Order: sequence, then C-alpha cells, then structure tokens
Amino acid sequence: MSTLKHFAIFAAGWFVAVGISPRPASAQTGWQWYLAREQMVARDVVAAGVTHPRVITALRRTPRHEFVPIAERQLAYFDMALPIGEQQTISPPFVVATMTVQLDPQPTDKVLEIGTGSGYQAAILAGVVGEVYTMEIQEPLARTATRTLSRLGYKNVHVKLGDGFKGWPEHAPFDKIIVTCSPEKVPQPLVDQLREGGRMVIPLGERYHQVLYRFEKQDGKLVAQAIEPTFFVPMTGTAEEQRNILPDGKGASLVNGGFEKVGEIADIPHGWYYVRQATLEPQDLAGHGAQMLLFRNRESGRAAQALQAVGVDGRNVHTLVASIWVRGRNLTSGQAAQEQAQATIIFFDKDRVPVGGEALGPWHGSFGWRQETAEWRVPQQARFATVIVGLSGGMGELAVDDFTLAAGDSKATANR
Repeated sequence: MSTLKHFAIFAAGWFVAVGISPRPASAQTGWQWYLAREQMVARDVVAAGVTHPRVITALRRTPRHEFVPIAERQLAYFDMALPIGEQQTISPPFVVATMTVQLDPQPTDKVLEIGTGSGYQAAILAGVVGEVYTMEIQEPLARTATRTLSRLGYKNVHVKLGDGFKGWPEHAPFDKIIVTCSPEKVPQPLVDQLREGGRMVIPLGERYHQVLYRFEKQDGKLVAQAIEPTFFVPMTGTAEEQRNILPDGKGASLVNGGFEKVGEIADIPHGWYYVRQATLEPQDLAGHGAQMLLFRNRESGRAAQALQAVGVDGRNVHTLVASIWVRGRNLTSGQAAQEQAQATIIFFDKDRVPVGGEALGPWHGSFGWRQETAEWRVPQQARFATVIVGLSGGMGELAVDDFTLAAGDSKATANR
C-alpha cells in the first residue's frame, strides 16, 4: 500500500471516531460544526479526564474551525494538531484544555500567552480569565490571529508581534503565563514578569522529547511540577539561538522502545507522550526486560495509544526498518474498519504538513508473543515523523515491547 493511500485511510479513522463523515469545509453547516464540536469535547476532552466546568464551556463555545486554514477545516474537530503555516501548528483540543486547567484560571486573571499561533488558545483563555496578552513572533500568524479574534468579537485579547522570549514587560506582572511552544529552559524574562504566587505552564526539553511543566513562583523562584510528556513546536527567536541540543534528523531511532525507563511522571514510559489507557506491566516474555506496555480498551473509538516524535530527514534516510513484539487478547475492530490494533508512522514536511504514512499490523484476535517487522519508505519531503502504537479505536488488550526503528538500506530508494 502506498504511503499516501495509507495516510488517507488512517486519517479517515479520525473522522469515523467522532461520528461524522469527511466533507469539504464549505459544505459544513453551523449545526454540523456545533455537533462536531460537542462530540469532540465529550469524547476527547471530558472522557479523557478534563472536567473544569468553565474550561469545558469555553471549549464548547469556541469555533475551532475558524482558527484553522480552510484546507484543514474538515479536521478542525478532531483531537489532533493541524498546520497553520509558518511551520507552526494549532494544538490538539485536549492539550489546550489541559494547559488551561493547569493555570487555575480565575475571572480576574491577567494572562500572558507566548505563541499566539492561530489565536485558538487565546480565545479559550478569553472565556475564563479577565485579560489575555498574547505574543507571536511570526508576522503572518500575528496578523491573521488578530483579524480572526477581532472578527469573532474577542474584546479582552491583545496581540503583539514580537519575540516571546522577552515577554511583554509593559503589562507585567502577570497572574499567569502560558507558553505554547517549547524552549529548552524557562526564559528568565518570563520568570521576572510572573507575579509572586503566580503560575506558569510551559513545555520544556529537546526538540522531540519534552515535558509539560507547571511552575509556581515562590520567593522569587519557580517551583516545578511535571504534568505529562508532550510534543510542541520549538520556541523560535532567542530561545532557539540559545538551544544546546539540536537534532540531526539522521538517526530516526525510538527512545525507550523497550519501556524499561519511567519518566518524570509516574507510570508513564520515558520518551512517550499522550499515553492513554496504557499501563506499564511486569514482562512475561523471557529475555525482553522487566516491563512491557499494555493497552486496554472496551469502548469503540476511544483512544488507547502512545506517541513518540522522531527526527527523520527524507533527504538522508530513505527507509526505516520497524520491529515490534506484540501479544493480543480478544482484539477486535471498532465501529470502523480503521479502528484496529496497529503501529503507525505519519511523516511531516518542514511546514508540519503530513506527507505520508505507513502501518505495522493490524492485529486481530488472540495470540501469543510474536515479532512483527516491516520496511517503511520515508518520503523525501519528510523532516520528522510521529509514531503511534496502540488500539487506534479498536477494542481488546494489546501488549507491546521492544519497539525499534532503524535507518534501512533499500536498493529501490538508494539512488533517489
């Protein structure tokens, strides 16, 4: 199966998961957008554990489709990041909701957002706090977000073009600060502009392996609490200039594919993010370490997954050899044929637009431990990829271990 054909099938599974059919954005009515938004909030946010009433209300009232490019609007109400131009993305709704809740938003708060992007996060904040000051370093995005927020009537959002690393000192101190792009460490100007006792929510780490943190300012210093592993676009400008660890895009290997190392958050394997309905369990396969990752799902369409981003440059890496050990118990498809236990890779270009995908699987029924392998072709436009393993909306129990990726050598692609 070609990568593009597989990606189309894989993407269709996201549509089916929320109970609507793919259609051109222009064909959607207001009522259809409303239904899609309600289903998204119920399935991908509330069912995933976010219950803050004012945040949920803001999600239900905010038209996410107005904050994405027309070409992406048919995907607006799926829990996924979408490209918005300038190599940036709009975050998945669950991530937006989680970060907003972690701020402990109050109606009188003055909040600084770093990374306006499309303006969607600012719009959510506008519904739960007093004033939102949001900064964007990319002029086209700042201009578009300003226009969208104004058109939709958001009076308490103020947009500034500038390097978020420096903050917005004219309006400091801020009660809360939220950063929607990832620096390697917290910019000192943001620490200085956060009021004593205030909160900051920010993803920190390397290009493809980050942790979302909540900080509280106590006695002039930040006290950290790790929330969950995550994956954001990098903070550009000064933050990127000061980055110490840069990926080369040539290795394309998975981190902690044996699930032996636990990260900063208990029971979540290091290197993996957006882990849903999965637990680390004692290994029962001799010679494969002490732990495996076990997915369980009883509700068709519900996420049971683990994701990892990998740097892979299609100009340097032509194929990837994937290998994984799996064990299945009562594995069945969901309501749609695409909702099945499998491992998938989605490739993205420099603008974070999907350019293809491949799968290992799907797996059905009950079976003992076995090794599955495949050679995946890397599109030449690829600059990074997201690996997804789990039930993909299917049901049953899937155990996985020793998941590896390695650059391959294919005669068919060596001379591209």
